[in-house]
Amino acid sequence: MSALSANHSPPSNWVQRHIGLIQPGARVLDLACGSGRHTRLLHAHNYSVLAADHDLSRMSELRNTDRIELRLVDLETQHWPFQTEKFAGIIVTNYLYRPHMQSLVSSLKEDGVLIYATFAAGNEAFGRPDNPDFLLRPNELNDTFGKHLFVIACEQVTEHGAVPAVRQRICATGMTHPAASS
Repeated sequence: MSALSANHSPPSNWVQRHIGLIQPGARVLDLACGSGRHTRLLHAHNYSVLAADHDLSRMSELRNTDRIELRLVDLETQHWPFQTEKFAGIIVTNYLYRPHMQSLVSSLKEDGVLIYATFAAGNEAFGRPDNPDFLLRPNELNDTFGKHLFVIACEQVTEHGAVPAVRQRICATGMTHPAASS
């Protein structure tokens, strides 16, 4: 089994549903990449990926993989670590650090796509995270990104299944309207 098909948790359905909106072959930031489930998905779809996290130990088998750059960064400092970089896509899942949310917008290329999904208020009924600092407020993603990006899809859902959770998700683009590029 190759490093890219190793047994890891599956990618988010939300990310899978929307990655096709990102320019083919472009450079994508997988922010707070964790074990790299979305890095692997993006790579399998021929994207160039910058996988960034404060701990890359679960990604070591991906070192020296073509089109994957692993970057060890402290994501929770005052300084946005990608200040001078632009991405065709940014993927964020199961991570929330409000001070850098506006920086995500400035790091998107003009036609870039933001795909964001994380836990929301109400999740405390199911377990962790249960601290309000790590739970999105109602409609927070839309309120934050809808002012600057064209929202393609946004939802808050309660997932019932093996791991129940309350999640909020958004897919948005820097384009005025996606049909404008057709």
